[in-house]
Amino acid sequence: MASCVTKKAYTELQKQCNAKDSILVKTRTELNESNRSNTGLESDLKGSQNQIRLMESQINDLKTTNTNLLERVSELSRMGQTGLETLKEQNKFIQDLTNKIQQKDSLNLILATNLKRSLDDVNDPDIDVNVLKGVVYISIADKLLFKSGSAEINPSAATVLGKVAKVINDHKELDVLIEGHTDNRPISTSCMKDNWDLSALRSTSVVRLLQSKYAVAPERMTAGGRSEYVPKEPNDTEKGRSVNRRTNIIITPKLDQFYELLQAEGAKK
Repeated sequence: MASCVTKKAYTELQKQCNAKDSILVKTRTELNESNRSNTGLESDLKGSQNQIRLMESQINDLKTTNTNLLERVSELSRMGQTGLETLKEQNKFIQDLTNKIQQKDSLNLILATNLKRSLDDVNDPDIDVNVLKGVVYISIADKLLFKSGSAEINPSAATVLGKVAKVINDHKELDVLIEGHTDNRPISTSCMKDNWDLSALRSTSVVRLLQSKYAVAPERMTAGGRSEYVPKEPNDTEKGRSVNRRTNIIITPKLDQFYELLQAEGAKK
């Protein structure tokens, strides 16, 4: 067989065989490189797919958040509208109260003016009429109404109380509070234990006279004793003690009407 192929031909064939082997090796190397590259690409692809899924999840979260925000904005808008209506109602309520207060203040001024006019001819510095804190105060010194240490009304004081009663009866929509006040000098008698008793008995004497002699409705009146504890002046001088011995007739709006107004306005809300 060897004799059938020349050395030259054999050498040529060997070269071709070596060349093919070289090509085969190169091809295998390139195939391996290609396989490694494919493996890297597959890994990159998996990483990209994971990123895509993560981004899709984030997009869904953003869509959910956006939906929630839109719903919240809509809710706030409704709440804002409701709040606006509530604010309008509150403003109306406040305006109504303001009007009532203004009406009451105007009535009090008229009432005070009428009282001062009716008491003008009395011309006694021991009678003081004022509008304070939304109510009418008639302050009468006790030396005009009572003898010292006594709860019996002086006959001369009936004229003054009669003029006050006329104005009270002309305004039946108002209530009357009578307060007795004393100085700080202690008192103790067979019928009065202390200044609490004296102040309370003096106020009930005035109430009783207004009811029995001048027909002021008793359900409109309240009698109270304040003893020595609400002085107008210091009790360390005779003048101060004289000022503190007084009876206040306080004319006020009916509180039940005010409460009814509040309840009526509250029921509208």
